Amino acid sequence: MQARTASQDMNKVVVGLSGGVDSSVAAATLHQQGYDVVGLTLWLMKGKGQCCSEGMVDATRLCDEMGVPHHIVDTRDVFEKYIVDYLVSGYGDGITPLPCSQCNKAVKFGPMLRYSQEELGIDKIATGHYARIQQDSATGRYQLLRAIDRSKDQSYFLYDLEQDILAHTLFPLGDQTKVETRRMATEFGLHTAEKPESQDLCLIEAHGSMQAFLDKFLAPKEGDIVDQDGRVLGRHTGIHHYTIGQRKGLGIAAANPLYVIGLDAGRNQVIVGDRTDMLVPEFSVQRVNWVSIAPPSTPIRAEVQIRYRATPVGATVAPLEGNRARIVFDEPQFGVTPGQAAVWYDGEVVLGGGIIERLESHPA
Repeated sequence: MQARTASQDMNKVVVGLSGGVDSSVAAATLHQQGYDVVGLTLWLMKGKGQCCSEGMVDATRLCDEMGVPHHIVDTRDVFEKYIVDYLVSGYGDGITPLPCSQCNKAVKFGPMLRYSQEELGIDKIATGHYARIQQDSATGRYQLLRAIDRSKDQSYFLYDLEQDILAHTLFPLGDQTKVETRRMATEFGLHTAEKPESQDLCLIEAHGSMQAFLDKFLAPKEGDIVDQDGRVLGRHTGIHHYTIGQRKGLGIAAANPLYVIGLDAGRNQVIVGDRTDMLVPEFSVQRVNWVSIAPPSTPIRAEVQIRYRATPVGATVAPLEGNRARIVFDEPQFGVTPGQAAVWYDGEVVLGGGIIERLESHPA
């Protein structure tokens, strides 16, 4: 199809529809507000991915109910490259990748906006994510903010979105709670109003567990579970079955609880220690995106969040060459996991984020 020039009609918006209640309400809300809505569903997974097949059916039905167009775009090869291969490679190398932020940037928002502009001539996209966007009047820069509903805030997974995406994106649910979203779904008469909420990563929902997914690609490879001195304490069936901070499922009897503190792919070892061995005073991140502010030249103060449900804690973030940064906590923190994202905030504003690198203090 020949590319078209993006429409200047700001009343048109392409809404990403997964078939869930959040994206349904986002579309219905914009439709009620007078937007000319076009639904767009990305076909992400190969095989019998339940989340995709059922989602496409529900999204199509929603668009039929609203009387708006619905497009399905085949992005399975993109998902395979940027998510499946990324996860398999990371776990095989002894890290715990965070696929959601990678998926948002490389698989969802970027392809959505390109398709919207080039194929539909529409310059705005929207999703059902719980986050907010505002433009800084002083700098003109678009800022990513936490959602009003902190229990559903998804800004942690969105830190990697760049200015050219934020400038064209709407988050209709960012100023409301999940309870309000459910109520609105009922008021709109949406068939997704009572649809259960997705609890897991789409790959887990499709395969039953992350281990089941990984076992399709990574052959079991037994090895030793060792302490920091190299003493063998037990056996494992593959380092991809473990993650930093894991306590359960080690199969080791010990006087005190043991945690996974390192994964050594070269030696095929899982390294364990006690909780104090998990405390990390500082670490580095790569692939940094300074989302709401221009990249600083000197260290800044921020609250850093190292997991989706982790409490942000005080730290100093120092920019480094090569799109990296060094984070020094005010107090050492538990559970810093290579491959996961560290995202730093100034109150509600997402300043930036990056991917946690291997920890120098551990054998892995």
